[in-house]
Amino acid sequence: MRRVAIGALAAGSVLLVAGVGAWQLLPSDGSKKDAIVVGTTDVVSNLDPAGAYDAGSWALYSNVYQSLLTIKSGADQPVPDAASSCKFIGTKLTTYQCELRPGVTFSNGREVTAEDVKFSFDRIKAIASDQGPLPLLNTLKSVTAQGRTVTFNLSARDATFPFKIATGAGSIVDKEKYPAKSLRTGGALDGSGPYVLKASTKGQIELTPNESYKGDAKQPSVPVTIKYYEDSDELNDAWESRDVDVAHRELPPKVLAGLNPGMKDTRYHESGGSEIRSMVFNVRKKSAFADREVRQAVAAVIDRNKLASLTFEGTVQPLYSLIPKGIGGHTTPFYDTWPQPSTATAKALLKDAGVDTPVSFTLGINKRGANVAEAEEIKQQLEETGLFKVTVDVQPDWTAFQKKYAAGGFDAYTIGWIADFPDPDNFTAPLVGADSSMNNGFSDPAVQQLITRTQSYSDRGMAANDFRELQRLIAQKVPMMPIWQKKDYVISRDAVTGAQNLSDGTGVWRLWDLNWL
Repeated sequence: MRRVAIGALAAGSVLLVAGVGAWQLLPSDGSKKDAIVVGTTDVVSNLDPAGAYDAGSWALYSNVYQSLLTIKSGADQPVPDAASSCKFIGTKLTTYQCELRPGVTFSNGREVTAEDVKFSFDRIKAIASDQGPLPLLNTLKSVTAQGRTVTFNLSARDATFPFKIATGAGSIVDKEKYPAKSLRTGGALDGSGPYVLKASTKGQIELTPNESYKGDAKQPSVPVTIKYYEDSDELNDAWESRDVDVAHRELPPKVLAGLNPGMKDTRYHESGGSEIRSMVFNVRKKSAFADREVRQAVAAVIDRNKLASLTFEGTVQPLYSLIPKGIGGHTTPFYDTWPQPSTATAKALLKDAGVDTPVSFTLGINKRGANVAEAEEIKQQLEETGLFKVTVDVQPDWTAFQKKYAAGGFDAYTIGWIADFPDPDNFTAPLVGADSSMNNGFSDPAVQQLITRTQSYSDRGMAANDFRELQRLIAQKVPMMPIWQKKDYVISRDAVTGAQNLSDGTGVWRLWDLNWL
C-alpha cells in the first residue's frame, strides 16, 4: 500500500501503545467465542477483487482471499502464502515463477489450482475495471499454468512484481464461481483466506474462521463482525456507546488528538503509517485545470500547515511530495518551489498564461471523515485570493464518487492513498504512471520512462535518484498535489488482545490476530 532502507520504519515499526502492560503476553483461554466487533468508516466497494482498488475492500480481501505471497507487518520482503515458494527465473527480472502450497482449498472445499491463479490474473486484465487494480499490474504480459507451477511473463524488468502479487491484486478466486470477463454479482465470495464470509448486509459483514485455511497467517480464534459507519462521528458514537470493541479508520481528528494513557477501558495503538492525501487535477482539455499554470497556481497558495493544525487538530503533517516521509527517495519539491503560500505568485502564473480570473471549478469529495471540513478550508483559502471560485461537489456514496472522478466528472477531487507494499514505486506508478488509478487524463513520457527505470533495479537503493527526479517533474507538471500524510490509529477495549497488530498503516487488516483476553 517504505522506508529509507526500504525496511520496517515506514511500514509501521514505530508502534506506540498506550496503557499496555503484560496483557500483550497473556493468551486467551479460549472460553469466550463471541464475535469481536470492529468499526470503521471505510467502504467495501466490491466483493470481487477484479473490481476494487480501495482501502476498505482490500482490508477485507486480506482476510477472505489468499495471494501467492503476503507481507508480514514490518517486513521488507514478501513471504509465501498460497505458494510454497516464488522466485525470479534468470537475471532479467522478466520471468517470475511460483509453486503452489499443497493442500490449499477454497472455503467451498475445492482445491486451489495453478489454473485458478492464472484465471484470477487474466480476468483482472480482461475486465479492466476503472475501479480495479489493473494499474498495479502494468508490467504483467501473460500468465501460464502447468501442474502446480504458475509463471508470470513480464513486459519489462520489474523488481517490485513480487510485492504486487502479495496485495489484493493477487487475490485468488475460484474459476468455477467467477465469470471470466465480468464482475461477480450478488453477496457471495469464494476465497481461501483465514476467514469465511458468513453474511453480508448493508453496513455489516460477518466473518467466521476458515477451519481449512493453510497459509502464512495465524489460524483465527474467534469470529469477527465488521460494522461500517457513514462518517467519523457515527463511528465515535458507536465507540462511546460500546457497540464496537475495536475502532479503526477513522475517528474524528479531535478524538484522535485527545487520546491519552489515562482513558478508561481504552487502549490505543499509534503506528508510523504512510497514508497520504492529495488533490488530483483533471488535466483533460475541457477541464479548468487543463493548463499547467492553473494547477501550479493552486499549489502556490494552499496552506498545508493551516489545514493540518485547524482541520485535523495536528493529527496529520504537511506533505510536499508524492512519496511521504520515511520512504526511500522522499524529497520536498512542492516546498522547494512554493515554500510559503503566495497569492502574488499564483496571480503572476495565471496572468502570464493568459488565464482569466477567477477560475471557476468543481472540487469533488466523498462525504467521509473530515473530508467536508477539509474541502471547505481549501475552498476558503483559494477564494480568499480572488483568483478562484470553488464549487464543492459532495458525493455521499463512495462507489458513485469513484465512478464520477473516473469519468472526469470533477475538475479536481481529493483522495487518500494507502500504499499496498513497502516500496516508493507504489506512490508513483499507480498515481502518475500510464493508465493510473487516478483516472485524471495525465500521461507523460518522461514520467513514465522514470517509472519504468525505477522498477528495473533489484537493488532498490539504486532507484533513489530516479525517484527524486520523478518527484521534481510531478511538482513541475502538477497532475496532483500532495496535501498531508498521517499516522495510523487503532483503538480497542481492554478485553481485546491483538489489536496492536491489526494494522501497520499499509491497509492490511490482520483480523486473525484479534482475540479475547
